[in-house]
Amino acid sequence: MNWRDHGACRFEDPELFFPLGENGLSLRQIDRARAVCHRCPVLRECRAWALRNSEYDGVWGGMTAGERRAVARRRAADR
Repeated sequence: MNWRDHGACRFEDPELFFPLGENGLSLRQIDRARAVCHRCPVLRECRAWALRNSEYDGVWGGMTAGERRAVARRRAADR
């Protein structure tokens, strides 16, 4: 089975994971999305997939797009 079949998010509204920004009122939505992620049995797989596939929109694996971009920049700098 695919790791996505086990995601806690599969029962949630997908819009929850795609806030319009990363500040202001969007922070509440991000916190709600992260709460789902943090109870998810496949959080690590989801996060790794998002980083590996340059998925820079939405909350994946408990990380925002900005957080994933920062990880990608650090990895590139370490090379």
